[in-house]
Amino acid sequence: MHLSQVAATSQARCALALFVLAAAICGADQSTLAGDSKVTTQTQAAHDSSHDFDFLYGKWTIHNRRLAKRLAGSHEWIEFESTNECHPLPGGIGNEDIYLTAYWPNFVGMTFRFYNPATGQWALWWIDNRNASAGLQPPVMGSFNGKVGVFEGPDQFEGKPIVVRFTWTLIDADHLRWEQAFSPDAGKTWETNWTMEVARSAG
Repeated sequence: MHLSQVAATSQARCALALFVLAAAICGADQSTLAGDSKVTTQTQAAHDSSHDFDFLYGKWTIHNRRLAKRLAGSHEWIEFESTNECHPLPGGIGNEDIYLTAYWPNFVGMTFRFYNPATGQWALWWIDNRNASAGLQPPVMGSFNGKVGVFEGPDQFEGKPIVVRFTWTLIDADHLRWEQAFSPDAGKTWETNWTMEVARSAG
């Protein structure tokens, strides 16, 4: 996939986002997506996190540090640059962003984030053209508490079950930090394998 193909029309991107939302509804645990039927409107309003990711709209530059080998005791970090651009999706259902880097030739990655007002949580889905045949990665779910957002979900790494955790830390209006960690033991221990130092782009 060439970078010129990233400039897809808004209609195409919205259609893909709606497809992801349908997959989320069909594939995720219904009790999680629907929320507790006993949750009152007052409780939902008190836990409204629908604007958690408003800070991310716009263009960003990113300094990445990525662990060379995951869950292998590695201490070798690979550093590279990337960019990211985030936009809201129609109807307030969430947002999407496009991640580009020259570290992998012609690399394009996309995140789709959908908000569930019944639970006050977000589901974050990732796909990229290096692993397009695998389709969307399993979502991580969570929300922000102040300036820190934690999102977790089950996945697999090299055929073994793991838990994936994303941690967003808001530094100020123009700077933030993102971390990815894997746990091979159901959350008892964690290995951080990717960090991003993110700054708002002037362009």
